[in-house]
Amino acid sequence: MDITIHYAFLPHTDAEAALGFYRDALGFEVREDVGYQDMRWITVGPAGKPDTSIVLHPPAVDPGITDDERSTILELIAKGTYAAITLASDDLDGLFERLEATGADVVQEPTDQDYGVRDCAFRDPAGNLVRINQLP
Repeated sequence: MDITIHYAFLPHTDAEAALGFYRDALGFEVREDVGYQDMRWITVGPAGKPDTSIVLHPPAVDPGITDDERSTILELIAKGTYAAITLASDDLDGLFERLEATGADVVQEPTDQDYGVRDCAFRDPAGNLVRINQLP
């Protein structure tokens, strides 16, 4: 049995800013950009890897949540504590420099962790934590 991750979901609070980070800074392809009323769902992913995608979605649009829950979700996103994803690169330092040069919000410079991983971290424009590991 082979199981893979096909889609991961992260909220965005500004579609154009999200595109600036994921498409322009990270270099991901835009696979879908779907609008409905004043909302957008944008699917992005690494070039040449069509089976792995991130869906950037409008936050708190589920009709099953209450106004209080919606408010809490938006507050957590604003604090940067709602969602996270870990990516990997074969050139962590080069990718860090490229992202830093775009003005991306640096959380942690490339660091050799005690648990054996070399990584760095950024916040995307919505506040989601984006960690990037160095591939072995």
